[in-house]
Amino acid sequence: MADRVILTIGTKKGVFVAEAAKPRRKFELRGPFGPGVPVYSTLIDTRGTPRLYASSCNPFFGMKVLRSTNVGKGFEETKSGPAFPKDDGRALINIWSLEPGGGKKELWCGVEPASLFRSRDGGDSWEMVPGISNHEHARKWQPGNGGLCMHTIIRDGNRVHLGISTGGHYLSEDGGDTFKASNQGVGAGFAPDPYPEFGQCVHKIARHEDAPGRLYMQNHGGWADWTGPGGPRPDIGVLRSDDHGRSWRSIASGLPSDFGFPIVVHPHDADTVYVVPLEPATRSCPGGAPAVWRSENGGDSWSRLARGLPKKQSYFTILRDAMDIDHLTAPSLYFGTTTGQLWIGREGGEKWECVFDSLPPIHNVKVAVV
Repeated sequence: MADRVILTIGTKKGVFVAEAAKPRRKFELRGPFGPGVPVYSTLIDTRGTPRLYASSCNPFFGMKVLRSTNVGKGFEETKSGPAFPKDDGRALINIWSLEPGGGKKELWCGVEPASLFRSRDGGDSWEMVPGISNHEHARKWQPGNGGLCMHTIIRDGNRVHLGISTGGHYLSEDGGDTFKASNQGVGAGFAPDPYPEFGQCVHKIARHEDAPGRLYMQNHGGWADWTGPGGPRPDIGVLRSDDHGRSWRSIASGLPSDFGFPIVVHPHDADTVYVVPLEPATRSCPGGAPAVWRSENGGDSWSRLARGLPKKQSYFTILRDAMDIDHLTAPSLYFGTTTGQLWIGREGGEKWECVFDSLPPIHNVKVAVV
């Protein structure tokens, strides 16, 4: 089964798997697995034999991790899921991120309330990472609209970047043993201090292997007209760092809104980055006309990509982990909506087609070629 495109689609009612040949003309859909239970995070682990992972979190049925060893033809629960120590005082609410670690079977997992866990055996057992989970700021973080979630884990050698809503960006330079808040230039519209040490509502962070030190961030923007304490905070929603996340600068100029959730980097060009601007008040497409916006110069300018997308009366939301891009020579973008559509943007987003139009609300989309 060489060179098959695999999509994992985490929804309000379980995880689906879609599969297509490299031309991506037609996708076969399987699922739902873990039916009826929300899935906010998935992982397609291509190290060795491909494995698919999905969170499955429900207050009645428990916090579980599902694993597939047959490319999504079936899933089974791992032997255990992440859990706080009995004397910790916190209880797991959701699993927001799953990422591969350094070892062959090592996994990292970000949860709600914001904490980090690690597995060394493919998800069968988990240990809490104390450097961030017991950080001096941890009990001071407050939940955003989606909860107090650790949604982004980026490993870069000994550096580990974490995105927390609402906690901000945290950086480790010793492999995850210790972390520090690293939010210079990252604004917060809902706090009296427009640039606090921590507490920002970071929505997503992305990077590219070919641009050492560079990171892109979608922050909680939409504060240009704020008249409360601290005054207006324009263009704080889309940011870039060129020093491994130690400082950040705005690249939001030219976008119709600096509010949004996902941010994705082109697999073959570190200067090409994609965002989905949304109306801050409604979290929906500006003017009812959805579009992905692309910069091909690292955020200096932006262009609108909407060919094939609805032109009016479309008010869906694309959540922070609901957009991804494949790594084929002419890559395609994919995004899922809160109204259950999965879209493909061929030729790097130049032309859009709806692949599936009646799925449950989509939380998460990941893609890989296996």
